[in-house]
Amino acid sequence: MAILYALVARGSVVLAEFTAASTNASAIARQILEKIPGNNDSNVSYSQDRYIFHVKRTDGLTVLCMADDTAGRRIPFAFLEDIHQRFVRTYGRAVFSAVPYGMNDEFSRVLSQQMEYYSNDPNADRINRLKGEMSQVRNVMIENIDKVLERGDRLELLVDKTANMQGNTFRFRKQARRFRNTVWWKNVKLTYVLLTPTSIL
Repeated sequence: MAILYALVARGSVVLAEFTAASTNASAIARQILEKIPGNNDSNVSYSQDRYIFHVKRTDGLTVLCMADDTAGRRIPFAFLEDIHQRFVRTYGRAVFSAVPYGMNDEFSRVLSQQMEYYSNDPNADRINRLKGEMSQVRNVMIENIDKVLERGDRLELLVDKTANMQGNTFRFRKQARRFRNTVWWKNVKLTYVLLTPTSIL
């Protein structure tokens, strides 16, 4: 699983969290929350052993996740953006007056589901999905081009056969005309021979 831990906080007050593995992620996350400078919006990443803690702070709300170092940055930050939008849409202004872990009962399930989705579903990574679709389109185009080229070769063969047939037709007409002329002359000669003895007698 790529994303192993997630939390949503207002300042340093944790409102909801979920962990998929038994690690000290919660303690490290609290240290990170204390270190994040000011209330400015930011996207930052911190490295801890073989894990990366990705943090997105927007409008005073901090969303944090811990992911394997193999997860890259694109998927975790897409996860954080999704969680931020879901949290704000679900709780709205109540976020600013909530008590610690006030949304944990409901929202930890959402964190769990989205962690599972972004960790295991190939559709979560839109860029890789688009690359896969582009690769499929490219393969289909190459296949179609090969078919067209093959069809073109067959058309060339057909054109060659047609040219041969036209040449054969021309020769056949020439030979047929010559044969007809030869037969006609033989008939003329035979008629002449047959008519000539009768006139002598």
